[in-house]
Amino acid sequence: MDENLDQTEEKEQKLDESIANEDVVEEKTEAAEKQADEDQGFKEKYYYLAAEMQNMQRRFDKEKENLLKYGSEKILNDLLDVVDNFERTLSFIKDDEDEKVKNIAVGIDMVSKQLVETLSKHGLKQVEALGQEFDPNFHEALAQQPCEGKKDMEILQVHQNGYTLNERLLRPAKVIVAKN
Repeated sequence: MDENLDQTEEKEQKLDESIANEDVVEEKTEAAEKQADEDQGFKEKYYYLAAEMQNMQRRFDKEKENLLKYGSEKILNDLLDVVDNFERTLSFIKDDEDEKVKNIAVGIDMVSKQLVETLSKHGLKQVEALGQEFDPNFHEALAQQPCEGKKDMEILQVHQNGYTLNERLLRPAKVIVAKN
């Protein structure tokens, strides 16, 4: 009987050890699964941060490109007032009969053309207006005027030239259009 009792105790002890080993294995399995989940979480965070960095770099590159392309917009806009003043001066003195005034007009015209040419090297382009059909994206109508022989909404007169900077409208042309 003692032998049976000893065997039973041994079996119980082995069973307890087996249960303990199963618990340890289960704990290790749970720990490994938890570690795998954490690793997966870190990978997801890494991929998210890597994608965010790429997007940020793209935005930065786009902003840098726009700054280089349109950064001179304010100064060019201010210089357009100078070009306008040259054009107005020329329109007032171009028909004068005095030889000195004619020479001054030629000089002013040369300086004006040189300034516009220099600005065009930096992306400035004059908006075509006279004789064109009115386009509200590039022209600003100051008035409509009846005119025989012209199409409806054809530009008859330009009061102020319009300009684009690298294909972006800087200032619309101020015009008078035909009304039939």
